[in-house]
Amino acid sequence: MPPAPTLRTVLVDWHLDPSMVLVIALLTILYLLGVRRLARRSIARRWPPTRTVAFLSGVATVAVATQSGLARYDTVLFSLHTLQHVLLGMLAPLLLALGAPVTLALQAAHRPTQRVLIRLLHNPLLSLLTHPLVVWVLFGGTLFALYFSPLLELSLRNGFVHQVVHLHFLTVGALFCWTAVGLDPVGHRIGHPVRLLFVLLAVPFHAFLGLAVLSSDARPLGGGFYEAVVRRWGPSVVSDQHAAAGVLWGFGDLFGVVAGAIVVVQWVKADERRQVREDRILDGEDRM
Repeated sequence: MPPAPTLRTVLVDWHLDPSMVLVIALLTILYLLGVRRLARRSIARRWPPTRTVAFLSGVATVAVATQSGLARYDTVLFSLHTLQHVLLGMLAPLLLALGAPVTLALQAAHRPTQRVLIRLLHNPLLSLLTHPLVVWVLFGGTLFALYFSPLLELSLRNGFVHQVVHLHFLTVGALFCWTAVGLDPVGHRIGHPVRLLFVLLAVPFHAFLGLAVLSSDARPLGGGFYEAVVRRWGPSVVSDQHAAAGVLWGFGDLFGVVAGAIVVVQWVKADERRQVREDRILDGEDRM
């Protein structure tokens, strides 16, 4: 049993998982190599530094969620386990999507690799999984399916299932954010008004889930796992579950506001670019 969690133990006391470290390092190296290769090809096509910062911040968020001291407490406190899911399913995917890794790969890769990537993007299965309706249902239903089924307790007791659940959260969150942000040519292209509606309709899911968690005091989530954890510090199982409900509700609403604001900013910039193009066409006609 670890000691009572503090900011120091969560951020400093890291225990590295070799498999996840390999994945994190591979993502970082491949992305930076793509940026470097694109810069060598053409100065005019230099990759925006803001996208690099966003992607690396997303990778860092994955590292904090799975490698830091936070990972030590996900089987001790349900509230910290929920915070881990929020980081993997919302914050990290949003930052990764803002990094536009697919666009970078298409621009920096050699022609044979580009052909392979294009074939993958047009794969029927990927087209189905990236359909906005499918993505919306997966994003909203994943937490319900986990928290109110035996899968939660199984993931707490089985390390392999635990990692698969984390990967699922990251994947579903990435599909949602890629659809909402729309920087990469992944899946079905939808207009900015539909993207904004897509985000706003997903916000209530976490509020409903928070209410459902609050109302399950008689039967705490996770079966009997968290009740069997012997610790002499921290809140009771019910109080900890209430804190988890607050995390879901608060961070879910915050995520919706931030993602919606990003879509609105992209919408405004797209309208400005379209207006500039139309003005150039009219100026050309006037000169003629």
